[in-house]
Amino acid sequence: MSGLSAEGLSFSYGSRQIFNQIDVGPVKSGQLTALIGPNASGKSTLFRLIAGLLSVETGKVQLGETDLTSLSTRARLKRVCFMPQFFTANAALTVFDVVMMAHKQLQGWRVSEADMIAVGTALEAAGIGHLAEAYVSELSGGQSQMVSVAQALIRNSDVYLFDEPTSALDLRHQLEVLRQIRSAVIARNAIGIVALHDLNLAARFADNLILLGKGRILAQGSPAEVLRKQSIADTYGVAIETTTGPREEIVVHAYPS
Repeated sequence: MSGLSAEGLSFSYGSRQIFNQIDVGPVKSGQLTALIGPNASGKSTLFRLIAGLLSVETGKVQLGETDLTSLSTRARLKRVCFMPQFFTANAALTVFDVVMMAHKQLQGWRVSEADMIAVGTALEAAGIGHLAEAYVSELSGGQSQMVSVAQALIRNSDVYLFDEPTSALDLRHQLEVLRQIRSAVIARNAIGIVALHDLNLAARFADNLILLGKGRILAQGSPAEVLRKQSIADTYGVAIETTTGPREEIVVHAYPS
């Protein structure tokens, strides 16, 4: 499988144009890419266009030689896994139930012992094995977000899209979730894109960044290529300085402009 790319994407919500013939990628497999940009820059919309939850007005989304925009919804769901920013599930279901449903969604509903083991393993990997029998109505925001991560990672997909997977998590769980996502993407040689607001988390965990602002792709490349003073200042309206962290990662220091 080669990369994921989008060519000439246009999309509007009514009279409000979000994208006008933008190009994205190619995003390589076996690496983690972070999608960064200010609030309302279109990150969630771009994910929904890639996942097929919104219909493009012009352009196409390409996965290797396959035009994803030409596939049926069911066929596209087999190739692309999208984790939305907000977790929703029936309050009468347990954590184990909702992860099992994600696992069996495209396989039929007969549950085997192997399926039971797979769900248990996914919950343990997400650090929520102890919540297996808890009802989703009992969960905190951070716990719900961990369930969403387990639902995504139990799927066997070519493309994983994570929309703000760390937004409701404390610092330790932010690091753990991104470590799990990165490890899973590399191990599966999949394409992984994670939308993040924290530029330092993006620089630490992502191999490549895509900077989105004002409905345009402003920069794509390595953290060193994208996290430049002028481009970040122009996009976010802040002044920044960058240093190098202990793992040779870029560290961003932001100040009011």
